[in-house]
Amino acid sequence: MKLSDFDFDLPDDRIATRPAVPRSSARLLVAEGDHISDARVANLGQWLRPGDRLVLNDTKVIPARLSGLRHRDTVQGPMAAKVEVTLLDPGADGSWAALLKPLKKVKLGEEIIFSDALSATLERIEDGQGHLKFNLSGTDFDAALAEAGAMPLPPYIAAKRPADEQDKTDYQTVWARNSGAVAAPTASLHFDDALLAELQAKGVEISYVTLHVGAGTFLPVKVEDVTTHRMHAEWGRVSTETAAEIAATKAAGWRVIPVGTTALRLIESAAQSGAIQPWEGDTDIFIYPGFTFHVADALMTNFHLPKSTLLMLVSALMGQDRIRAIYDHALAEEYRFFSYGDASLLIPPTAEMSQT
Repeated sequence: MKLSDFDFDLPDDRIATRPAVPRSSARLLVAEGDHISDARVANLGQWLRPGDRLVLNDTKVIPARLSGLRHRDTVQGPMAAKVEVTLLDPGADGSWAALLKPLKKVKLGEEIIFSDALSATLERIEDGQGHLKFNLSGTDFDAALAEAGAMPLPPYIAAKRPADEQDKTDYQTVWARNSGAVAAPTASLHFDDALLAELQAKGVEISYVTLHVGAGTFLPVKVEDVTTHRMHAEWGRVSTETAAEIAATKAAGWRVIPVGTTALRLIESAAQSGAIQPWEGDTDIFIYPGFTFHVADALMTNFHLPKSTLLMLVSALMGQDRIRAIYDHALAEEYRFFSYGDASLLIPPTAEMSQT
């Protein structure tokens, strides 16, 4: 299975730099087996029925981009130099793994000041990442980070414009509650409270899981044989309650539909024995064509990068030829791609149903 099998031409102007307003006004491509419909996210309920269960990722994105100054004494006197920091993963000891630019010029033990309230020292360097110890913890750290930090927009958006205050709302789901992600579960950004209420009134069930999306979600695949690619591990949890809800839905013959690849990867990680179980830990599950799905019957997701692991995941669900046709349609119909782009509802033939 070659990396080139997952390539396609994507015009640069198809990369969305702002989301649709309101959220649910984004376009929705619905692929049911061989049939494609063009709709809006607000119409999602037309393709769901009472008893179907949406699985939502309730991770909360932290404003992980920081700009600080390091102060050093030199023979010319005190000097300040700029340091750009992107937080990646919290450590058990309270430190944070982070990308620092320029990493080579920051000395161990050197303090970086981000605001009047927030600063950090560089404790160690491992695998090209710095490990920072902040002067605050707990809610004090969260409050100071909210003031000093910016949302960690994906590289393909950040290359076009800097993050701003609007992104602190736009790049967060309406149900976000467990802080720890440095990237959003972007398919979920299309939901607002009104749509959630409408779906629940229809009888659609909702369950929550937590997967803290890491910066590794944007790492390119560098091997030609994609089966040898190693995924970046991310921490997740499927509670006892959620596992029981999903199992009950499966037993009743209704569909389990994760919203976003993060939710799908997590519930499939929790079902490697063949049935969903409560689960907590790091997952590096890699889903590509040939994968056996134990839980997910369909998937709501955005449109993904060429040669990405996420494109491989949707190809595993729908089939490579079918995904090529779906993406050809999306390009021809000028759908918007990636994190702030439009959405798709992918329903394999085994999970098809008539529109209600």
